[in-house]
Amino acid sequence: MPMNFEIVTDSSCNLVEDMIDEFGLHILPLTFMVDGEQYQSYLKGQHTDLKQFYTMMRDGKVITTSLPNLADSEALMRGLLEQGRDVLYLGFSSGLSGTYEAVELLVKQLAAEFPERKLRSVDTLAASGGEGLLVWHAVQRARGGASIDEVRDWVEQHKLNLAHWFTVDDLMFLFRGGRVSKTAAWAGTMLNIKPVMHVDDEGRLIPLEKVRGRKKSLHALVDHMEKTAIAPIDQQMVFITHGDCLEDAEYVAQEVKERFGVKEVVINYVDPVIGAHSGPGTMALFFLADKR
Repeated sequence: MPMNFEIVTDSSCNLVEDMIDEFGLHILPLTFMVDGEQYQSYLKGQHTDLKQFYTMMRDGKVITTSLPNLADSEALMRGLLEQGRDVLYLGFSSGLSGTYEAVELLVKQLAAEFPERKLRSVDTLAASGGEGLLVWHAVQRARGGASIDEVRDWVEQHKLNLAHWFTVDDLMFLFRGGRVSKTAAWAGTMLNIKPVMHVDDEGRLIPLEKVRGRKKSLHALVDHMEKTAIAPIDQQMVFITHGDCLEDAEYVAQEVKERFGVKEVVINYVDPVIGAHSGPGTMALFFLADKR
């Protein structure tokens, strides 16, 4: 059943491109710069080579990130409203980026201009596949005939049930992004310490524990799922995103399927804007839980 309104999200949702097309989603692409040259991922009709981006990172290229182009964002939303469509915007965590704040100002301005249309926004307090999985759940409800307000309310009520569990392979990227101290990054690198992190209720990335070795860090993600995932776990849709380490992502997917009987696991790359801060070797697991 087609949705009776449009869903707009941003490129940090890390949904696979086939899913974006199938659901008819509209993506606001965040911007990243590599050695001063500007790029955007998730542009409509274009396939983004995310493997190449991680190769550039491994080669030591300097990468900076910025918000979506607001003129393009306005043009997209205005176009939908002019076609007589209502719009729900599900945005990247305000705890990690200024994207939601900037787009919400735009939403308010357009809502005043189009009083006859419904224009809603939600700060998902989520990132990467966590944001993407909330969008996926929103689409399922919209396709089932739920109204824009019912879907908006569902996302608001359940966004803090969207668990994000991350680990990284190289702490120096988190240090460069200001997420850990230089001392912690050096010590972790020397001792093969891997941080296990999550996104908290304020939508920020928080280190929660440290384990020694990559394999243990991957198992720790699945252990957290065992402790908190909402039953029946085997009925859940699970998302995994990775920083160009597909074998590790497939290993975690296999663990999730074997341990919990989960049938659907979607694997995709971490996009360049988030990947610039977490680095190659990032591994993240997303599911619905009784708490983040």
